[in-house]
Amino acid sequence: MQSDDLSGCLRSWRDRLAPAAVGLPTQALRRAPGLRREELAQLAGLSVDYLTRLEQGRARHPSLQVLTSLARALRLDDQERDHLFRLAGQAPPEPGRITQHLTPGVLHLLDRLGDVPVTVVDAAWEVIAWNALSAALVGEPSPRPGRERNILWRHFTGGRGRVVRDAEETRAFEADAVADLHAALGRYPDDPKLRSLIADLREASERFATLWETRPVAVLGSSAKTFEHPEVGRITLDCDVLRAQGTDVRIIVHTPRPGSPDADALALIGVVGLQSMAAEPASG
Repeated sequence: MQSDDLSGCLRSWRDRLAPAAVGLPTQALRRAPGLRREELAQLAGLSVDYLTRLEQGRARHPSLQVLTSLARALRLDDQERDHLFRLAGQAPPEPGRITQHLTPGVLHLLDRLGDVPVTVVDAAWEVIAWNALSAALVGEPSPRPGRERNILWRHFTGGRGRVVRDAEETRAFEADAVADLHAALGRYPDDPKLRSLIADLREASERFATLWETRPVAVLGSSAKTFEHPEVGRITLDCDVLRAQGTDVRIIVHTPRPGSPDADALALIGVVGLQSMAAEPASG
């Protein structure tokens, strides 16, 4: 019965979500007003076969990662998300733990800002959402498993990326990042995923370990960031880190100066980059 309830809710939530609400083109001929199964699978990063089995009650005990992705793709509010977790036999996210759930408002913002690159990260710096132009600028995050989506893990362990920094910019970024991670640990002292990330970073990176012990004090804010794009070359954009009210996610928005060569380069990325997005690592 529980599996039947889960499958029924998934189909109902999919049927109520219009394609335009998630940034998909609206076609004239559709059998139903809601999302197609393959569209939801794409949004949630799942295979169509697995989603089909979930909706037919043939797949049991979906993982926390799958449930989180489905809640985000279906634009569920907090109560609906918790209901989804319970139907799947999982405990809803506990207070005091980092959540990757995005409110409908954040998701609508992500959809609306299609002309600038937007990336959303959680309190531990893991990339959890992005728009198409962000993927074209820094590389498509979808194929990257686990920690490979974590900006700090990739930076401190030598992962490739498209961000270009000089020595001074690197020192400032690292101090900001470690200070922010210290603050996150203060807010989520019992989060096992966060504690594991910090422990592994201290083990893997001497630079991180040194900074962690010095406890740098810094506040993330506005800055400029330079990228090396494989088709367009170097492009410098203003970078603003915004916090969504009522959540602890960060919305990273990159914007060009109006009328600048960088604005023209970003427009070009919007054409050629979206056509040839190489699955390269995103970094800082």
